[in-house]
Amino acid sequence: MTNTIVVLGGAYAGVGVAHRLLKYTKPEVKDLKVILVSQNSHFFWNLASVRAVVPGLLKEEQYSQPIEKGFAKYPADSFEFIVGSAEGVDIIDKTVKISTKDGERVLNYDHLVLATGTRAVNKTVPWKSNSTYEETVALISEAQNKIKSAKHIVVAGAGATGCEVAAEIAFEYGKEKEVILLSGDSEILSGDSLASNVAGELKKLGVQIRKSARVADSHQLPDGKVEVVLQNGEKITTDFYLPTMGMAPNTEYLPADLLTDKKFVDIDEFYRAKGTKDVWAAGDIVWKPRGSFVLSDKQAAGVAKNIDLVLKGKQPVPVKTIPINVLMVATGRSRGAGRLGSVKVFSIMVYLIKGKTLGIESLPRYVDGSAF
Repeated sequence: MTNTIVVLGGAYAGVGVAHRLLKYTKPEVKDLKVILVSQNSHFFWNLASVRAVVPGLLKEEQYSQPIEKGFAKYPADSFEFIVGSAEGVDIIDKTVKISTKDGERVLNYDHLVLATGTRAVNKTVPWKSNSTYEETVALISEAQNKIKSAKHIVVAGAGATGCEVAAEIAFEYGKEKEVILLSGDSEILSGDSLASNVAGELKKLGVQIRKSARVADSHQLPDGKVEVVLQNGEKITTDFYLPTMGMAPNTEYLPADLLTDKKFVDIDEFYRAKGTKDVWAAGDIVWKPRGSFVLSDKQAAGVAKNIDLVLKGKQPVPVKTIPINVLMVATGRSRGAGRLGSVKVFSIMVYLIKGKTLGIESLPRYVDGSAF
């Protein structure tokens, strides 16, 4: 009798769980089959999206590679890849309804892994893999063209993504383009202890930071420019408007009793959806304690281990991630600001750890599983 593991989501957590199960569990659990479902046929290294939108810096294959090719080494009867999106989950019948270009499919599972992550609320920006591979590439290409021709650019949202993309644009173009970063709060990074350090780096690059400047609306003008309206009524006219604020969990397909009040998956210490025995979750979809590449990887490793244990008749163990809160913000291609817990690290270290490549050298290893 086949033990079928259905993994929903083809990004960091989902791909990480699938590879680990096939590499380490399959040799001992011979009847294991993993079905990976992803809305995007390609693995999108969204950590590099802030650099990908700047023309001429990255080639497409450096931030996006086909997922299925990376699983070709596993036995054909042990893995299936489906390009589609989850439309519903029945935890009683243990089924998942999937929508594909060829129609609807219903998958039966023994264990289900929820790793569909979050999406950008604004569908015109490529910070997340919101949709298909073709649509993601098109969004990046459109942003590149607009950044190339723009003289005045407004980046809204001063979280890590907003700070990084403003820095990338300013680093590449210098005084050639006017870059304005709008922070809805009184400080960037929601007042994190790194705020002043990152602000200092941005100012060196020529980025103009506007604090307490929350966007209320934006619309395109007849001449092609965009009018950004702030909550205080002020209007800013710009050549290109690039919003980075607003993320929402991709959990609409799930029963409400599996979710927190903020619509993330409610999990126990084993990263199992509360109230279930065979539904697990990892990555941004749990937002515990927040969304993070490092946390997603640790959570994926923990979920894969627990499924392995349960399949072998053992009890799951609490998932351990990282003991301290880490934040690193790249500010262009030579500097950055970061902290390990409350301890700040040198700019050069942030550059070497993150800013130099934004991790793109790891993309092929994530896709083919050699990273795990």
